[in-house]
Amino acid sequence: MVTISAPATSANLGPGFDALGLALDLCDDVTVALRTDGLTVEVIGEGADQVPTDETHLIVRAMYATFDDLGHPRPSGLALTCVNRIPHARGLGSSSAAIVAGVLAARALAGAPDDRAEALRVANDLEGHPDNVAPCLLGGFTIAWTPAGGARAVTIGPHPAVHPMIFVPQDRGLTKEARAALPASVPHGDASFNAGRSALLVHALTSAPELLFDATEDRLHQGYRAAGAPATAALVADLRSRGVPAVVSGAGPSVLAFVPDKDVIPDITGHNFASWPLRVDTTGARISH
Repeated sequence: MVTISAPATSANLGPGFDALGLALDLCDDVTVALRTDGLTVEVIGEGADQVPTDETHLIVRAMYATFDDLGHPRPSGLALTCVNRIPHARGLGSSSAAIVAGVLAARALAGAPDDRAEALRVANDLEGHPDNVAPCLLGGFTIAWTPAGGARAVTIGPHPAVHPMIFVPQDRGLTKEARAALPASVPHGDASFNAGRSALLVHALTSAPELLFDATEDRLHQGYRAAGAPATAALVADLRSRGVPAVVSGAGPSVLAFVPDKDVIPDITGHNFASWPLRVDTTGARISH
């Protein structure tokens, strides 16, 4: 039996589209036990009445893909228990947490070493982009990229004055729809703008939090997605008008803000979002037996 604790994540962080991510201290716990025959899936918490409880469950699919990647026979039986805390379809990496949990659980049950580089390669193949699976696996602030040999990432400890806060709506969003809103190409000036802001964001998150407002500016994706998530766009605009570094969390519809004081919640009266003060998760997914 193995238990995986996989953290929520926020990707993009404004200008770092499909590359930058941050792990947050809100975790799903997944316990997997070998059994003689058959598959059982129990889901408690977020998505309990909405996710499948058969072989199509994302964690099960991630486990089977990992066993296949390792050349290890799939077990004849599995008992899976999921305690979910990460909101689903809100731009907080719930699918990445499921994939990471499945990959790490399968590797542990197969007796493979805890090799996060190999786990990232498989998780990225399943997710399609590494910006969420990287911080979920590695913790902290991550920079991910995908060369020919498969996804790679580095993790950097954020400055202690970096205090993330998430604003979560009731409405859900779909990454596929958010990606469909993006154009096939963007003006050279906008690409150049984002390259500069992404570089600045690395410095701001690790060394100079006072630069986070400028560093979180984006011209690559948020504007194109605004019409599909007007409440999200309105909250980001409102917070930024008051000098708060705020961005769409991943594909949305949640909003990520960086606040100077973790105990002071910005006033969002008039916006139908719940405020969740969180901390940066610095360890990434954890394995226990």
